Amino acid sequence: MTGNTRFAASVHMLAYLAYRAGAAVPSAEIAASVDTNPVVIRRLLSALVKARLVNATKGANGGFTLASTPQNISLRDVYRAVEPQPQRGLDHFAPNHKCPVGAKISNILQGVYVKAQAGMEAELARVSLADVHEQLRPVCTGKH
Repeated sequence: MTGNTRFAASVHMLAYLAYRAGAAVPSAEIAASVDTNPVVIRRLLSALVKARLVNATKGANGGFTLASTPQNISLRDVYRAVEPQPQRGLDHFAPNHKCPVGAKISNILQGVYVKAQAGMEAELARVSLADVHEQLRPVCTGKH
């Protein structure tokens, strides 16, 4: 699963847990909502548990719940949980360092990427799971 997909799927999963507030939701149910393989969902849930955004309960009545209120979970928290080392597109970039442009372009782009990453994370920090949940409320009228 690509980075952007991991993040989007993780926000979807947490929004679903907020929708099912208080219920321990099995990974298979979450996978059905996201419409992806339960193995993928369990991997993401593992990262979210490690980041302390989700609690896991084992057993016949087990499942997953939010570890905090939706107001206390920012999209930046989610992003950092599933994308701990974001790709900046320079991993396989190998310009000719004998060329004056090639010798400097990586450092210039790295600086641009760092600023872009900081700006994106600042915006994600301003949006909480509660904000997402509030936007979903009109279309999610009933409880499962």
